[in-house]
Amino acid sequence: MSAPRRRPLLVAHGALGSAAQMQPIAEALGDGLSSLVSRVDVLEFPGHGQSPLDDAEAFSLPQFVEVMAAATARCETPPLLFGYSMGGYVALALEARAPRTFAGIVTLGTKFDWDAASAEREAARLDPTLIAEKVPRFAAMLADRHARAGGWEGVLLRTARLLRENGRAPLLSAEVFERIGVPVTVAVGGKDDTVSVDESRAAATMMLRATCEVLDHVPHPIERVPMDQIIALCTALGQAL
Repeated sequence: MSAPRRRPLLVAHGALGSAAQMQPIAEALGDGLSSLVSRVDVLEFPGHGQSPLDDAEAFSLPQFVEVMAAATARCETPPLLFGYSMGGYVALALEARAPRTFAGIVTLGTKFDWDAASAEREAARLDPTLIAEKVPRFAAMLADRHARAGGWEGVLLRTARLLRENGRAPLLSAEVFERIGVPVTVAVGGKDDTVSVDESRAAATMMLRATCEVLDHVPHPIERVPMDQIIALCTALGQAL
């Protein structure tokens, strides 16, 4: 039996995230999937982490799709994709637009159930003044993470606008999901208070080759997801290709 084909792996962060936040995961995946992965790259969306954005520019999911498309174009073969939260959402939108951009996609903690009301609820949580007052440690962490991207307050305000925009016209819909034909694993934590198991399962059923994996006792923050479970998700998908 021949050895599985080794492919590039692209790792994408979520809203309020950065490449540095995902670097330990990328390194763990590189080690854990050494027989399946030729190299691991971490994508950073504009306006996050070390990637500044012009003050006049807003965050845009279509723009982020273009950034991810450019990253995949640098891969010698269609890569695997591990996308946390928004990173998974962007990857699915790109795959629907340009089929077989990816060999396979693993999403984790990606929210699919967007409308004006749900977007407003999530956007209301991104008030820099309230966060600085009520969760100063989180504010300090964001300030450090986005110091070179124009400041954490701007990241929150731009993200809130992005959520409201996607609530008005979601990038992913039933029609879009039906165009995704590569293998997809939709993973969600059993204790995720941002993403429901039901919406994750519903999204998986609308794609041709998707499955939903529920990680028991796992919350939403990527830092609290056991690394071995992330490696297992990506290994299973990679071995199935």
